[in-house]
Amino acid sequence: MRLLATIALTLLRAKLRQSIVAAVGVMFSIAMFVTLLGFMNGLNELLDGLILNRTPHVRLYNELRASAEQPVELAYADSAKGTAPIHHFIRSIKPKDDLPRLRNATAIMDVLEKDPRVLAVSPRLVAQVLFNVGTTDLTGQVNGIDVMQEVRYYMFQDYLVEGDPNDLANGNNTIVLGKGLADIMQARIGDLVQVTTATGDRTMLRVVGYFQSGIADYDKVQCYANIKTVQKLLARPASYYTDINLKLHDLEEAPEMAKELAARFGVQATDIQTANAQFETGTDVRNIISYAVGVVLLIVAGFGIYNILNMMIYEKLDAIAILKATGFSGSDVRRIFLLLSVIIGIVGALGGLVVGITLQNIIDNIPFITAALPSVTTFPVDYSIRYYVIAVTFALATTWVAGWFPARKASHVDPVEIIRGK
Repeated sequence: MRLLATIALTLLRAKLRQSIVAAVGVMFSIAMFVTLLGFMNGLNELLDGLILNRTPHVRLYNELRASAEQPVELAYADSAKGTAPIHHFIRSIKPKDDLPRLRNATAIMDVLEKDPRVLAVSPRLVAQVLFNVGTTDLTGQVNGIDVMQEVRYYMFQDYLVEGDPNDLANGNNTIVLGKGLADIMQARIGDLVQVTTATGDRTMLRVVGYFQSGIADYDKVQCYANIKTVQKLLARPASYYTDINLKLHDLEEAPEMAKELAARFGVQATDIQTANAQFETGTDVRNIISYAVGVVLLIVAGFGIYNILNMMIYEKLDAIAILKATGFSGSDVRRIFLLLSVIIGIVGALGGLVVGITLQNIIDNIPFITAALPSVTTFPVDYSIRYYVIAVTFALATTWVAGWFPARKASHVDPVEIIRGK
């Protein structure tokens, strides 16, 4: 093998310019593959993170809805037996007069905290309110949250453009306003805002921060306070919750677990895949496009290697004939040209990785400033090692396949015919 490698390197140096062109083709393909995949997936994570970071894996809630069986249907159920069918005509059915709370929420949370599939349990209390700004009332929604749980598991602090989450967690009658709503109200940190609940009760809350998700309509409505503040605002007991949010160890278990919990506790349950199906579809499509473009680049580089080795065989027919005439077998000649191909692939792969990482760092340092995403200052890039592994593996496989057919052709050269022709 050492002798074969020496011969392969000699042939490589004899056609150095063509070999460099082939290696540059592989290098360019790998560099673009790594850069494109890193940038596209970084962008995917940024876009999906706007929603998915703030979305629980499973959400339990109690939505108001009309009863499936109306009293008139129950009243005539027995009399309808054995007689002609009875049809009930009921219009304008209204939901039951019930509070949108989760019954036995504290007991449900105790059970869920002991479930090995559950990473974190976070209660939430949502209140529809009006913010009184002079003679104008602005519609808003105050989310009562466990602030420290939100910071730890839902990246709450990343979207807090101003203020300290500890002030919200430990303060009495404090609120974090959506950035859009705060701009409309001209509310500054430390100001008092007047809030009116659906029952007509009014409360003054002190602004301790601004929240910006990057979705303008969302930031004009959504606000946050600690759960105790919202319970006090609505005059409800400490066990009053409207939602229970779950983070799971395995995201893929969310759909089945949502169905299980809905049946077990008699509540509505939504999993993250169902709630955000459009975002996952968009991410999958962008990933397919990115991988398709990268693979095409690598295949094109493989055709370049195939053409160069093919031309090298035609130009080196006399050298191949001499090798076979002096005792080298067809398999030895095949190995020589496969070594040529693999050497070109390895050199191109190493160069491609260096160039790819360099381009990723350049993109990662390009300023990307937008008012919708204050926490993002540069273009996002994903430096996952799997892109490098996929690129190098596919490049080596492509170059090996590209070299196989010319090498096979070289192994079948008849030295007698070549020498006689010379």
